Amino acid sequence: MADPHPGKRTVFTVAALLLLAFLFVCAGGAALRESVTFDEVAHIGAGVSSLQRLDLRLNEEHPPLPKALAALPVVLRGARADYSHISWTISESFFPAFLGEWVFGHWLLMSWNDPVSTLAWARFPMLLLSLALGWVIYVLGRRLGGPWGGLLCLAVYVSTPAFLTFGPLVLTDVAITLFSLLALWTFGEMWRDPSPLNVRFFALSLAGALLSKFTAGLLFLVLPVFAVSTRWFSLPGQPETKPEARSWRRRRSKGIWTAILYAALIVYVVYFVLSWNQPVAELGNLGHGGAWAPVRRLLMPPWLYLRGLFLFAIMAGIRPTFLLGHAYPNGAWFYYPVLVALKSSLAFLGLLALAAGLAVTRRLGSKAPRAISAAYEIHWRVVWVSLLVYVGVFLLSRFDISIRHFTIPLALLILLLAPLPNMLGRRPPLAVLTAALAAGCLFTAVRAYPNYMPYFNALGMGRPAYELATDSNVDWNQALPEARQFTERHGQQTINLDQYAMYDPAAVFPQARIWDCQAPAPSDAAQWVLISANMILDSHNCSWLMRYPHEALAAGSMYAVHMPDVIPPAGAVGGPPLPAGRRIFLGGPTGFDMRTMFVGLARHPETIPDVMAKMQADYAKASRKRGQ
Repeated sequence: MADPHPGKRTVFTVAALLLLAFLFVCAGGAALRESVTFDEVAHIGAGVSSLQRLDLRLNEEHPPLPKALAALPVVLRGARADYSHISWTISESFFPAFLGEWVFGHWLLMSWNDPVSTLAWARFPMLLLSLALGWVIYVLGRRLGGPWGGLLCLAVYVSTPAFLTFGPLVLTDVAITLFSLLALWTFGEMWRDPSPLNVRFFALSLAGALLSKFTAGLLFLVLPVFAVSTRWFSLPGQPETKPEARSWRRRRSKGIWTAILYAALIVYVVYFVLSWNQPVAELGNLGHGGAWAPVRRLLMPPWLYLRGLFLFAIMAGIRPTFLLGHAYPNGAWFYYPVLVALKSSLAFLGLLALAAGLAVTRRLGSKAPRAISAAYEIHWRVVWVSLLVYVGVFLLSRFDISIRHFTIPLALLILLLAPLPNMLGRRPPLAVLTAALAAGCLFTAVRAYPNYMPYFNALGMGRPAYELATDSNVDWNQALPEARQFTERHGQQTINLDQYAMYDPAAVFPQARIWDCQAPAPSDAAQWVLISANMILDSHNCSWLMRYPHEALAAGSMYAVHMPDVIPPAGAVGGPPLPAGRRIFLGGPTGFDMRTMFVGLARHPETIPDVMAKMQADYAKASRKRGQ
């Protein structure tokens, strides 16, 4: 479908801007209603300190770009941070920094600054990144499938619960999705024409991805897979004779390596600047004396990047997961296909099915016009090859935590809808169906507002969210404002809270008292208690509470439960589990509650050295046992 008359292009641009305004209102409005979520505590503190101190000691397991962008308005508004605080000074070393980043972030948000306004300003740049991603999806969809294809992709994007949920949060997922899409598209441009300008655009996009999240390394797997695919299935403009083909491929290979070199240089410069004041004591083995100081400073950026990558690799190992009421100790290969099916709107799934059906029909036919113009055949190949690579990696990796880690494949799936309007041909019923499904996507977003995190579609068969999945698919402690409103409506001065987070909620929810639903006290009888949905079946074992009167908060992210007048003993019907049946938060070892530890450190940061010493002693003891 060719672009319409230039006068009509304005109509499509206005429609796209209206859809982006829809995203701004829905995602931004929802974020303003939410408390700080699990990872944001560490990310915001790390971002602020990286700009104020030019020191990257905190949160090394994630590259600095998204955190620094989020921190920019916070720093410009004069955020206060105490860099004599023990959570900062003890974090000069690698492992203590893992404890320090959570405590420092907690104090920065909850004590040194106003928690509500600081959080809102930190989330604002992330919301702008979400809008930028939407515009990129519209532009790319328009090039692949014409203006109607671009609008269709954008309508689906702005109504996808995953992007509405995580877009405004201070995380790395939207940033890596934005820069990965740009990297893949500019790679297609460079493959079509490896000019110096296209090489530089690819390098900039690749650098943005590498500075956003360590999973950007998957891009280096896409590039060779795409190159191999061109040997099996040629593309427009690809030479057929061997000498010409060899020279043609050599130019593109040179462009790729040049872009990688440029991207590495950009990453180096960003790390060099943001770590300018970071102590280089850990590189002291390279030499002693003042003459070695410049050498250690120059080597600091690659050292920090590789060390962060190492820590990320440790944390990204196989972890237990929970899906459809079952716990899987080593993950499950089908996790993300099931999660996408459950947490996407049915209208989006319908559009994917319609596009797939029409694509098969056209493939079987012989006279159908091209749905993708020859000018963008290379980019179309990049899109679906990338999708196959990403999905294949996720199926094999078993890193099964949250739908937010699947945002790049989700964006690629959305782009696969771009040719759909061109495939409809002169079939008004299908055009009406497509328009109805697109409207259905938007209706779902309006209906689910503002509780996008626990959204599940009708394929969940009406089961509560806590029976279907866990972690940030359901609750990430974002529902504290609604929990506080519930507490105030019931006139309670204090209330027990079994939360899914590692920070002290006192600053935003002073009535809350941290509680374990598996070990209630007799004094809890006949009282209202609050419990994260993640604690009912997965992180704790508290399905017994659902026998008693309860009320869903934030669409099932959290529950308020009215305890019985007499709590049955542990192991009895309607009572809490026996000690042997208890589950540990985040699947930690028996006797070690990470949540209790971090809440305690937030309240008493002076105990960080003692906790660190105990952890090291416990690790050494466990190592000796394994060696026996």
